[in-house]
Amino acid sequence: MKYSVFIDGPEGTTGLKIFEDLSKQANIEVLRIDDEKRKDSEERSKLLNQADVVFLCLPDAAAKESVKLVTNEKTKIINTSTAFRTAKNWVFGLPEIKNQRDLIRSSGRVTVPGCHATGFILTIRPLIEAGILQSDYPITCYSVTGYSGAGKKGIEEYENTSIAAAKQLNVPKHYALQLDHKHLPEMAMYSGLSHEPLFTPIIANYRQGLAMTIPLISRILLKRSSAKDVHEILSAYYATERFVHVMPYDSEACFDEGRFNITACNNTNRLEIFVFGNNERINIVSRYDNLGKGASGAAVQNMNLMLGFDEGNSLVN
Repeated sequence: MKYSVFIDGPEGTTGLKIFEDLSKQANIEVLRIDDEKRKDSEERSKLLNQADVVFLCLPDAAAKESVKLVTNEKTKIINTSTAFRTAKNWVFGLPEIKNQRDLIRSSGRVTVPGCHATGFILTIRPLIEAGILQSDYPITCYSVTGYSGAGKKGIEEYENTSIAAAKQLNVPKHYALQLDHKHLPEMAMYSGLSHEPLFTPIIANYRQGLAMTIPLISRILLKRSSAKDVHEILSAYYATERFVHVMPYDSEACFDEGRFNITACNNTNRLEIFVFGNNERINIVSRYDNLGKGASGAAVQNMNLMLGFDEGNSLVN
């Protein structure tokens, strides 16, 4: 059986990568809209309601408008924007957290996690469920990511030599310093924290690849635990997962002369978790492609579940 899919917003980085992944699936037919009709509500409404599955690769406001156009109860929607991520009538599309897979399979409305939120939630949630990390722990974290998550304008600036030079984009840039990053609500809600973390994102002059770093102090944990204890909990939690891998403890072999390679998971749907430290201090780093497991790969993974396909169809581990 063939399923029809419509990508609303196919010209952005996420939409383009979803289209590339779907083109590898023989049982998927992608519905296309003429360029001159991309903003035609009537034409978009027709395709939205004709499709078995719709991917919304749009800014928040536009995504909300598209949802209002869907009147076909059989149309399944996968949203990739911030809109709906904490909405009660949408399922959070992170299959690797406990009990989430079945919810995704049975849902017609799934919202893909934000790129920064993905690594954060997958790291923190198992530790809270295991009872070693308290829900009100004062979490601080930072993330280094490539510029492909900066949107169309941001990508153009980084890839325009003169603009990049004028704005000194050759060096990493901290942002969201008012501590209001749009991923914070989902980071708290789905990790199990009672308060939002203190999160600092950093954008750097390379196209894609993300590393989320979360330090913990053993003496103030709910149950005093070493870095090795944390590693064992995470390893057990993800032991059977296809796309989330807990790397060997204190993985010096993954370093290049003591330096960590952020881009090693690029062009895959793979997320790797590393635990470093000792009995007193713990440093957890998750590494993945912000366009893969952090965006389009996660969207396709959710579609596979919703349609009853093999979860890894067209995705690279």
